[in-house]
Order: sequence, then structure tokens, then C-alpha cells
Amino acid sequence: MRNNAEEIPEVINNIRRVYQAITEYMKNAEKITGLTGPQLLAVKLLANTAHLRVSELARQMILHPATVVGILDRLETKGMVTRTRSIEDRRVVEIELTDLGKEVVAKAPEIATVMLVEGLERLPDTEFYQIAESMKRVVLILGAEKITPQPLQSA
Repeated sequence: MRNNAEEIPEVINNIRRVYQAITEYMKNAEKITGLTGPQLLAVKLLANTAHLRVSELARQMILHPATVVGILDRLETKGMVTRTRSIEDRRVVEIELTDLGKEVVAKAPEIATVMLVEGLERLPDTEFYQIAESMKRVVLILGAEKITPQPLQSA
């Protein structure tokens, strides 16, 4: 039998710690790079390849392509990325970093989203599924299952 008087506050405090850690990582990254969390994630992912399609970048960012297009619009305005239509298929748009984008990535700190993905990928299956199920329950407790997840922004 658990002691709710001790365990519930610890769960709440751990949720707060996660939120605070993500917020601090994003504030630090924005201060250093001038980019929001989603913008920085996009340029970091683009730095790992010569170029990506919008759909592939959206998949890697775990966002809808339409959301990623808005992020790319802002990055293009800042001179960090270029978009090129494929000659073979005009519907396909490929994105790549500019020299300025590469400079920003070189000085950018690690971001929480990447740390979370890499950490979750390293977990043994049992631990991963325990976390996945527990997070689903937290969402249900909060009645948040119908909320569409948005990219994290710095505060």
C-alpha cells in the first residue's frame, strides 16, 4: 500500500521539475541562438543531413507538416534555411541550412526535445512502455486527451 501523503506530492513535484527543466533549456537556447525551441530543433535536425523534405522534417519533429511550414517560414525570413522545389516532382520541397544556419547550430546548446527522444530510445522496452502508459494516465487525469499537442515554446 502506498502512502499518498508522501507519494502524491513527489509525483507533482517531478512533473514540475520536468516542466521547469524543459523551460530552462529553451530559455537558454533562445538566449544563445535567438531561435525558439521548435526553430532550433528544426535547424539541428537539418544539420544532420544535406537536405530534408518538409514531410520528413515534420516526422522527425513529431509535428504536422503545416506546423513545420510555419516554422520554416520564420527560419527562411531569418536567413537560416532555403527551400527548393524538386525538379522531378514540383510538389516536393527540400530544405537545407544556409551558412548562417550552420553557424547557429554550431554554437547551439542541446535541446530538451532531443534529450528526451534519445533518452526514451535508450530505455529497455519495459521501462519505455511503463513511462508511455503512465503519461497516458496523467493526460487522462487532467482531461487533456482531446488537446492537440503544440510545439513547446520558450516562456
